[in-house]
Amino acid sequence: MELKFVIESILFSAQKPLSPAEIRDLLKKAVEFEDSPQAGEHQKTRLEDIESALATLRDEHEQAGRSYRLLNIAGAWQFASQPEFAPWIKALVGQKPRPPKLSAPALETLAIVAYRQPITRAEMEQIRGVAVDGVMGTLVERGLIEQSGKAEAPGRPGLYSTTPLFLEYFGLGGLDDLPDAEELRRIPVKKPEELLTVDPGLATTAPEQLQLAPQESSGGQGSSAAGKVTEGPSQN
Repeated sequence: MELKFVIESILFSAQKPLSPAEIRDLLKKAVEFEDSPQAGEHQKTRLEDIESALATLRDEHEQAGRSYRLLNIAGAWQFASQPEFAPWIKALVGQKPRPPKLSAPALETLAIVAYRQPITRAEMEQIRGVAVDGVMGTLVERGLIEQSGKAEAPGRPGLYSTTPLFLEYFGLGGLDDLPDAEELRRIPVKKPEELLTVDPGLATTAPEQLQLAPQESSGGQGSSAAGKVTEGPSQN
């Protein structure tokens, strides 16, 4: 039995998107449920052959002009209806409430992360020219970006990258599917020496550089300056 049709039957029946590695595991397990030469026919299929069969299936379904298509989203494959049939599909299954749309500043910051990742918060602010505390919080909370490591720089600031959910949100198979943006990639970035954020816990400088202001004494009574940080460049 031809490999692409076996994979097609698996994806047609799957309850979730499947990666090529998951499909390979299913091909291996088939003999556990049916003892026949046909069940073991693709037991030793290579990952490259599965990926090739998936690409062939995608092209064939696209050329056939059917009401559905085969999509690669974040490295996993699934069948999905064509967008123009949405009204009838919604009438059948209903419509789930979608999260609020991302604001323009959030989209701008997300684009910077997508094309320049891994990238520090200070580098994002250097490119945008404004503090990014609020939008970063939104993007992390929505699961579109995450901290992926630490930069080899003083204070070891966090590095941020996009997540698999980012690919799913924009319907991308991988980062290679991003639209070309050479101009954004070429923007030079100079790491600011002192660009403090509103929240010290989210500061772009090292925590040890966030010094408390010295206490002021008046009449022998010390007045607390806790919570104050040294002044940095304006974030307006």
